[in-house]
Parts: sequence; structure tokens; C-alpha cells
Amino acid sequence: MKKKLFSLCLPLLFACSSEAPQNLGANNGRLLACPDSPNCVSSFETSEEHGITPLAANLEQIEQLLLTLGEANIIDADENYLRAEFTSSLMRYVDDVEFLRDDGSNITHVRSASRVGHSDM
Repeated sequence: MKKKLFSLCLPLLFACSSEAPQNLGANNGRLLACPDSPNCVSSFETSEEHGITPLAANLEQIEQLLLTLGEANIIDADENYLRAEFTSSLMRYVDDVEFLRDDGSNITHVRSASRVGHSDM
């Protein structure tokens, strides 16, 4: 019985850690727009559902903080862009989180989106 239950749940577990979207990254000084689903926030968005305040921190400070978090894994980093994957401890869901530094405004834009599901807690 346990084997059968495990084999039924196995596809769900693989779906929770699906592949990263191929369209992430900075494009013309912006991060990808959020989809209509409520599982994404971005400091480039103005709607109440998707909008979030940019950070008053530089990428070095953000990277140092991420290194202290067990659920964060830095995937890509350069002088003005950083991308990390956050994996939830219970269900192993993955969120893609991006940071884009705007030195002219002295802020860092942020975008976070879950890979699976329609909503996000």
C-alpha cells in the first residue's frame, strides 16, 4: 500500500520542482512582467495584486543575506542582476526571485514568482 501511494505521489513531487522559466533576466532595464495569476509580485508592477516596493539595498547586501538562508540558492549573479531559487521545506515548491539594481535611483527592483500553481502564500 505504501509503495502504491508513493508511486502515485511521485509525479506530483517532480512537478513541484519544475524547470526554471527560460525568459527570466533583465531586458531593457526591466524584469519580466507578472502573469495574470496571483503567484507573482514585482516592483515594476503598479497593481495592488502584483506590486511590491523596491529594496533600498545593493546586490552585495542582498547576496550576503541570501547566503544565510537555507532555502535560497543563488543561480545567477553579475554586477547589477541576481537570481535565486527559493525551495519550500515542506512541499519543495520552487520560487524564482530576481533582483535588478538601478544605481541611478539607488534602489534594487525585485520580482518573485512561483513556478507551479495559480496562487502563492
